[in-house]
Amino acid sequence: MRNIGITRGSRDRTAGATALLLIFILGVSSCSTDGRQDTGGDVAATTMTVDTDTAVPMRDGVVLRADIYKPAGSGPFPTLLYRTPYGKHFAVNDYQTHRRAVERGYAVVLQDVRGRYASDGIFSPYQQERTDGYDTIEWVAAQPWSNGKVGTYGLSYPGAVQWLAALELPPHLVAMAPAMTFSTPRKFFHMNGMFDTAWLPWIYQYIAPDARARQGLPGITDETEAEATWPDVADDYLLFRPLADLPYLRKEAPYYFDWLEHPPEDPWWDWAEIRHRYPDIGAAVLNLSGWHDDPYGPEGAVSNFNGISQARADQPATRTHLVLGPWVHGVNSTGRQLVGDLDFGVDAGIDYDEVILRFFDEYLRGEDTGLAGDPAVRYFVMGANEWRVSPSWPPQGVQVKTMCLMAADQSAAGALDSCSGSSGNETSHFVSNPDEPVVDPYDTLGPHDYQALAERTDVLTFDSDPLDNPLTIAGSATARMFVSCDCSDFDLWVRLLDVYPDGRAFNLMSPGADALRASYRDADKGRQNLEPGSIYELNLDGLLAANEFAAGHRVRLQVFASFQPHLAPNLQTGESEAYGTDARSAEITIYHDAGHRSELVLPVLGSRD
Repeated sequence: MRNIGITRGSRDRTAGATALLLIFILGVSSCSTDGRQDTGGDVAATTMTVDTDTAVPMRDGVVLRADIYKPAGSGPFPTLLYRTPYGKHFAVNDYQTHRRAVERGYAVVLQDVRGRYASDGIFSPYQQERTDGYDTIEWVAAQPWSNGKVGTYGLSYPGAVQWLAALELPPHLVAMAPAMTFSTPRKFFHMNGMFDTAWLPWIYQYIAPDARARQGLPGITDETEAEATWPDVADDYLLFRPLADLPYLRKEAPYYFDWLEHPPEDPWWDWAEIRHRYPDIGAAVLNLSGWHDDPYGPEGAVSNFNGISQARADQPATRTHLVLGPWVHGVNSTGRQLVGDLDFGVDAGIDYDEVILRFFDEYLRGEDTGLAGDPAVRYFVMGANEWRVSPSWPPQGVQVKTMCLMAADQSAAGALDSCSGSSGNETSHFVSNPDEPVVDPYDTLGPHDYQALAERTDVLTFDSDPLDNPLTIAGSATARMFVSCDCSDFDLWVRLLDVYPDGRAFNLMSPGADALRASYRDADKGRQNLEPGSIYELNLDGLLAANEFAAGHRVRLQVFASFQPHLAPNLQTGESEAYGTDARSAEITIYHDAGHRSELVLPVLGSRD
């Protein structure tokens, strides 16, 4: 059965929390976890009040609506802002962050973004969030119950809105905690040259129902029903060619078709580009993601952390932090030890609320929590199942270990070796057929056992010998591949796995960052189709992970050209799948000769002694 698609940034649903809203509305007392007093009022933060659907006017006259939670007392209070497209009424039931923040003396504002649920206007994902975010932050700072110091928090879309607002330089934004979000639209809407079709299940399940209800359109208007019916229609959406002619969602999500019109190199996308703006950002920043987050998440957290750190290198303190756990996408995952099919131990989970509130206590309230003096990076090493710290990323002490790919064929695995000897056969080959793609057998992210893929004739497998000693990596591995194809374009997937002695082979990251469209080998130059038969160097340098390969385990690299349903399929004709319909099979060659040594470069951590 075909994988029906993993949606982009789906939101958590937590049952059994509906009583919290009653607590807020009734003003029932609850004790603070640490006995703090509110910072501006004259009454301890033990009760709270809530104002629902408060109008927040934007500069163009559109009114957004927010629920405002305040401690008892006159204030003014430091204020936290959470902006969401998923419904503030759902956020109340799904999360407890706002309750715990109020207990610590913060006012908290939960807002529906433009065009969603209680807010007016037309929803245009992400594009609207720069000015709307700025206007909301400055509105919050001007309220009599706010002390003018505003912090923002949230994960996925509620994480992205923070960066987009920060690009507008709101003067009252003091601290922000964007989690599991991106650094560049080129690795978010697209990924290494490939359009991300995960937007389709995201729109179908979480966006289109409310859009139909608002516009009076026929079709499903309930998210639960949309989630239940997506598997029945997934093929109709994900396999439709050309992508730009999809007959569905035309009225519910016209922006999706706008995205398809703009390839990743188009300057049109610069409205969402964060990477070049770090020197302009003045707020303290907490970056958080998981190794098995959506592929943009780890890259976004690391790039944003390093960008801010470098921009503030001459300042007394960089006021930025990085947390990288073993998790998949979502707040709920951050508290779990079981991720995918692996148990990472009791220490794997964190108290997400406590982590971000400690950050705000330090940088928004000005308390000495010790955070500013801690190492800036806290990261989890899978396999060893332990947390480590470092002042920087990649961690200090990383050394390069290069392993060369020795020839594989359709019946036997190749090798990963030290590069000191002859490779034997100088090439490895496989045939990729877009109409019979490699299929991800799992419909959830996280570490899973992919040993069965080695049996496919369109997958090349390269294994190291069993390790004599543990091998720990932390940072970005790079696959440097020399390839040719009898076609004009193809996608190269290079997946890094940890092979257990019993044969199980677990992925170290989510699908996407480990793929590259050959025509986008030089991303800044845009699409450059291949000359059939010519040899090209393709570098996949974003294989982010921290993992200990135990003694007796093997390092595995698997190479193939499709991984349905992840990312838009390559037609292998040189034509964009946005506008083309015909696909063709292609023979792809990996080179191992002395002049074209395909290799895996690992960031290896030295001994901790």
